[in-house]
Amino acid sequence: MRVTSAVRSAKRGSLLQVVKSAAAAIGAWLIAGWLVPGPLPVFAAIAALLVVQPSVNQSLAKALERSVGVVVGVVIAVVLSLLLGPQSWVVLLAVVVAMLVAWALRASPGTGNQVAISALLVLALGSSNPQYAFDRIIETLIGALIGVIVNVLIVPPVLVAPAARDVRLLADELAASMERLAESLADPSSSAERLGLLLEARLLRPMKDVAEESLSAGEESLALNPRRSAHGDVLGELRALMTTLSPIVTQVIGMTRAYADHYDDGLADEPTVVAIAEQLRRAAHDVRLAARVTGGGGEPVGATVPALTSPLQVRPPASAHWVLIGSLLEDLRRIRAELMGEA
Repeated sequence: MRVTSAVRSAKRGSLLQVVKSAAAAIGAWLIAGWLVPGPLPVFAAIAALLVVQPSVNQSLAKALERSVGVVVGVVIAVVLSLLLGPQSWVVLLAVVVAMLVAWALRASPGTGNQVAISALLVLALGSSNPQYAFDRIIETLIGALIGVIVNVLIVPPVLVAPAARDVRLLADELAASMERLAESLADPSSSAERLGLLLEARLLRPMKDVAEESLSAGEESLALNPRRSAHGDVLGELRALMTTLSPIVTQVIGMTRAYADHYDDGLADEPTVVAIAEQLRRAAHDVRLAARVTGGGGEPVGATVPALTSPLQVRPPASAHWVLIGSLLEDLRRIRAELMGEA
């Protein structure tokens, strides 16, 4: 299973990305072969394939990484060949020197590997005279440029929909967790029911992480993207919603944990606990409402106005319950502050 996961992705990539990579490689091969006569334009095709990335911003970064790596690697190969001659061991020396130079320059891992690979290819595939080296650099720049152009012109990727889906799912599950906790507060529960309630609440953390990753990927996909103007507002609203939901996730998990740790059968008889349960239902309504207003989707809501509109007024609880009730009230206050924009 470990070997399989190392060579296979959990999700199949976009077919459009495959088509774009193929188009970039073919275009780079033909154009570089026409502009730079000589050996087969391998450097151009490789550069084009590497540069076509899931976002325009990543394509530009990869183009820069590839170009800088090739220039430095080719220069190292030419210098060593001129100094030491066309010996076979010079190829290995060039790889070592290239890696040391990349380390000294604090190059990124991708750039460092590219420096070593370029030096190796130049010495292994052909002549290392200055003209040959210069042609390979031009070839690489052509391939990188074509890769960027293809990624910009052929449906540049926009990953707003996955971000909206994952933020919506988080909002729905967060609201459901509030409602489950409200139901448990209002009625006596067994130890197994409380454990299940806590486990379900803790699942909010990985859901929040997934939503955050999807949102970051969406923001990355719009960076330097010509389609940004059509999707930027939606993504900004989703980011604002995520900023609101993230601390509420922490509060709901904390409330559920406090309830499970300090539960006793007399808790449901406390008027304040019943009032807290009602406030949690209202907060769940407002979370779903916020998700729908931002375009994130979400489950249908009844009223279209916020339900959590006023602070909760409470009476002193029984001495055995004041720690739990105080904790629940403080978390509820923080949830209200987030939903009302007062945090």
